[in-house]
Amino acid sequence: MAEPGINELLFRRARKYIPGGVNSPVRSFRAVGGAPVFIHRGEGPRIYGEDKREYIDYCCCWGSLILGHAHPRVIRDLARRLKSGTGFGTVTRIETELARAIHQAVPSIERVRLTSSGTEAVMSAIRLARAATSRDEIIKFDGAYHGHADYMLVRAGSGASTLGIPDSPGVPEGFARHTVVVPYNDLKSVRKIMKKRGEQISAIIVEPVAGNMGVVGPGPGFLSGLRKLCDHHRALLIFDEVITGFRVAYGGAQELFGVRPDLTCLGKIIGGGLPIGAYGGRRDLMELIAPLGSVYQAGTLAGNPLSVQAGLTTLAILQEEDPYERLALKTEEFCRSVEQSAARHGIGITVNRVGSIFSFFFTDREVTDQATARCQNSESFRRLFHALLTDGVYLSPSGFESNFISTVHRDQDLEKTLGTIEKTFKKWRKE
Repeated sequence: MAEPGINELLFRRARKYIPGGVNSPVRSFRAVGGAPVFIHRGEGPRIYGEDKREYIDYCCCWGSLILGHAHPRVIRDLARRLKSGTGFGTVTRIETELARAIHQAVPSIERVRLTSSGTEAVMSAIRLARAATSRDEIIKFDGAYHGHADYMLVRAGSGASTLGIPDSPGVPEGFARHTVVVPYNDLKSVRKIMKKRGEQISAIIVEPVAGNMGVVGPGPGFLSGLRKLCDHHRALLIFDEVITGFRVAYGGAQELFGVRPDLTCLGKIIGGGLPIGAYGGRRDLMELIAPLGSVYQAGTLAGNPLSVQAGLTTLAILQEEDPYERLALKTEEFCRSVEQSAARHGIGITVNRVGSIFSFFFTDREVTDQATARCQNSESFRRLFHALLTDGVYLSPSGFESNFISTVHRDQDLEKTLGTIEKTFKKWRKE
């Protein structure tokens, strides 16, 4: 029997002290098999493992690192900020600077409140929507992940639309009962629900680009249709832009698709790789929050100066460089090359992409929602994942997650990745 490698040894040790050996389930590699790769540093488009190997990274801290790892300017500004302290639990000037930068980039965010995570941002936005409308129910979409708050951990039943049931033990059914789940991109189902129960719906929360069933973009008229339904029924439209904010455009998906929500949730990029979240929107809504109003939300580390500094520097660089058209073009060319390789070797694959976000689905079907995403061949994704990993390429370790291209991924990085994919598909064809 072969001796266990360093990753397996580290994983065994981690499992002695951490449930499952990880602090977030997808990191366990359960979807792809094997021991997770333990990372000790990153630089540019690469991460470096405890196994002394380097990997071209397309996970990018789940999209947080649009500038790549350890961007020199971000690290420089963080080092300067660190000398002043790690946190104060009171107000700082740079909180306002980050809030102003977010407002200037996303005009629908007239006021913004910082939190410590995207989950907290969503929790707070939902509480605010319920308070503002005096209604309890919300609509979310099957396969959309909005953090691990109890009322967000629900799944759809067998019908076209259903009241939610808990998707995790420990979630009381009464919490989930107020969450109505419908298929993504299914405006007709939303319309039926709103016609029947519109007076009870406080808000529709949607990822304008779904990112946790793999990448699934909105169909024509879907987002604008949700806007019209919310207006008609006096419900609020919440965009969860934790993934898409400052990723698909400087002003996020709402800039890209031209639809203005009432509230927006942010995270990831606005912290430059450090923990952060934010929610914001119309001034009249946001001023219902304490201390101006009675809707409560607080956090010891909310507005932490290190996270705020990393985010502020990241947004400044993005505004200066405006890399979005270039990133989208590079991602489009990469994804088209994967499709062409698959076609040459008779491999059924659908490569969804929006901006610099992409996913591989091993299916011939168009993937437009969670049901069609589930049709993919997960074993084929697992095999491709490990073929790439062996050649020094790191994808997000699940076929139902998103991958990302950063501003520092070079042409040769993409060419190396495409070479491994071509070699793998060619091998499969001979089997």
